[in-house]
Amino acid sequence: MAPKRSRIAARWVTCLWFAAAVAPAYAGPGGHAAATPAPAPVPEPVAKAAAMALSDVPGMDFSELPAAAKRELATVFADEFCYCGCPHSLGACLKQHTGCRHAKRMALLAASETAAGVAATDVIIELSKYYQSFSERRASFKVDDRQCFGAKDAPVTLVEYSDFECPFCAVARPMLQDLVKARKTARVCFAPFPLSGHPNAMPAAQAALFARDKGKFWEMHDLLFENQMTLSPTEIRRLASTLGLDPRELGKATDAGKYVDELNASKDAGKAAGVDHTPSVYVNGRLLNLGLSPVMLEHTVDDELEWQANKGAWAAD
Repeated sequence: MAPKRSRIAARWVTCLWFAAAVAPAYAGPGGHAAATPAPAPVPEPVAKAAAMALSDVPGMDFSELPAAAKRELATVFADEFCYCGCPHSLGACLKQHTGCRHAKRMALLAASETAAGVAATDVIIELSKYYQSFSERRASFKVDDRQCFGAKDAPVTLVEYSDFECPFCAVARPMLQDLVKARKTARVCFAPFPLSGHPNAMPAAQAALFARDKGKFWEMHDLLFENQMTLSPTEIRRLASTLGLDPRELGKATDAGKYVDELNASKDAGKAAGVDHTPSVYVNGRLLNLGLSPVMLEHTVDDELEWQANKGAWAAD
């Protein structure tokens, strides 16, 4: 597994729970439920105070959050400013400036992080890094349109560095595809990043590029993830044959290392941009540095569209 994996794993579990248990109240259906560890006990007076601080936010309901997450989220609401630029805390902006959509998105991101067990002080730091990333220098990627899903002229392009044997990449796959199906403003481009610790990652990535050259990249992409736990050179060739591809031709291409240089170039481009784990997602060249979830993806696309519409600035509420 790549670096940072343990923390990312914890976030993935809880972000998926958050999307299913909390977000539907104000963000529509979606997400996948997952078990979460029991939170540490919160003294009743503290719990009541936190619940009160989160109450009466128009259009938002945080009642399903664990008590510990409510406490941390209440602290974020009190201590963090809204990035719309108003001179109010996030909590005050939510209650007083009900038309500020940016505050609502920011609150959802904070709720997702606290649900994952992140302390308020760390949430504030991570939100600051997230919003600062919009104005920082962005990476530039050369993408292959045959490895992209969605409209070519979509204003938001998400480049996903991924490994076919990475279990977290398998979880990200339907999230990203569902996002593009729901949002015509976004497209996803797959960038292979086979990890050296995964023995079948390189053969699988070569098979995906072989299928791409035959016009069946996404079909092979999906098959590889669907059979992730049983991948082997023999199984990969068998999967190719189910798509009408010649397994012997694939074997010859793999043995000859036909796609090795291209895959190494993809990894080098990723490393130059800062990729140190999979999946790593870049939104118009901006690294998405918060945990992935359906809610997170929806909101970062909205943030990106707002940033573009205001020519590199946040909209005033």
